[in-house]
Amino acid sequence: MSQSTKELPKAVIKQMLTLSTSGLGLVAALAWNEVVKEAIGSYVKPLIGESSGLVSLFLYALMVTVLAVVVTLQLTKLEQHLEKR
Repeated sequence: MSQSTKELPKAVIKQMLTLSTSGLGLVAALAWNEVVKEAIGSYVKPLIGESSGLVSLFLYALMVTVLAVVVTLQLTKLEQHLEKR
């Protein structure tokens, strides 16, 4: 059995893990999307007024961007930590 044949199951499992993680991440993102939209609709619009559509969208985009940056930074640090081992 060649080395590449031995590596195939690991590569398949790694790819399956990546795909399933991405799929579940998308589902989680869609769920949080609804939560954030509802929170902005319930708390921001009453404070600013019903004409706050653009402001609400900017707040939403800002929140999602900050979350994405924080998660990406943490995952990058974790990857670097694991590579040092």
